[in-house]
Amino acid sequence: MAKRATVSEMTTGEKRAGLIFFALYLLVLPLLSPKLFAFVGRLLDTQIPLMVQNAIYYYAVFAVTLVIFHRYVGKTSAVFAERLGPSCRTALLGLVALYGLNELVYRVTRVLADNRTNLNDSAISAHLRDAPRVTLLIVVILAPFVEEVLFRGLVFGNLREKSRPVAYAVSCLLFALLHVWQFALVRQDAAYFWLMVQYLVPGLVLAWAYDRSGTLWTSVMLHAAANALSMWAMK
Repeated sequence: MAKRATVSEMTTGEKRAGLIFFALYLLVLPLLSPKLFAFVGRLLDTQIPLMVQNAIYYYAVFAVTLVIFHRYVGKTSAVFAERLGPSCRTALLGLVALYGLNELVYRVTRVLADNRTNLNDSAISAHLRDAPRVTLLIVVILAPFVEEVLFRGLVFGNLREKSRPVAYAVSCLLFALLHVWQFALVRQDAAYFWLMVQYLVPGLVLAWAYDRSGTLWTSVMLHAAANALSMWAMK
């Protein structure tokens, strides 16, 4: 078994800047970015296509993530190079566990949420039909990297120094919240929050993969693979 990392590799500056960016990414940007694109569109007297908006948005957050966390990414990359074999095995085991547990959780949430549709999945499916290459880039490469750095590297990694159970609980809940809160707000239907349960298993498995391997790239690989398989199933 790979040795677990027990100390955060982030600098104080990365933690401080990362927390600000994390709050923006989780709570502000999902609602603010459409308004910004609409404003820019009016200035340019044009309508910016939705997929162009998505591509610009994720390229931007990807770039900001690299700027803020470049030292941490370098350190965790070095660990990944040292533990390549165990990291890949952990990612593969995590993928099996993820799909084994997801089916049960999916059925439970269908009952709790009264068969409400997961609007995040519906949006991805629609984007996949309209612009498959851009959607693939976002869902399989950009989003997994950004979300793993923030939810596993920043949140889980730093809380783990104080308490592993708390780190697992908080990172999983926030990861689940990211994928549903804006839809619940837009629809003004609190029952959509029950769909958070669908994201608790991925959040748990991704955190376990990072925790077990000691390198963030394990959870990034797992996240990317899971998203790629989900997109393949949507075709």
